[in-house]
Amino acid sequence: MHIEHIAMYVSDLEAAKDFFAVYFNAKSNDGYYNKTTGFRSYFLSFDDGSRLEIMSSPMMDYSKKALTRTGYAHIAFSLGSKEAVDFLTEKLKNDGYDVISGPRTTGDGYYESCIIGIEGNQIEITV
Repeated sequence: MHIEHIAMYVSDLEAAKDFFAVYFNAKSNDGYYNKTTGFRSYFLSFDDGSRLEIMSSPMMDYSKKALTRTGYAHIAFSLGSKEAVDFLTEKLKNDGYDVISGPRTTGDGYYESCIIGIEGNQIEITV
């Protein structure tokens, strides 16, 4: 068994698609649009075959996102080396994204950083 994909709602599909393409090398499908409901989505594929569906709908709730809310907390990307974690963290910081922790070795031995990415969503960058 494996997770087939993870999905997240975003208000700006194109900006979210570009974010994941630029920083995490995501490849997008051509997208989907339901004329009846106004629902739109893209499936983003990553180098290892994992997929993220980004979605938008006219009926979304735009409530503020607390970092410690219930439900899914973050998405984590493994980059393969400490140097890659350091490089991408610095790039995201220089591009205006908030780094909320790291890069650092956590108490349980992970080397990681966490940033607030597109539309206030937490992203973990790890080895």
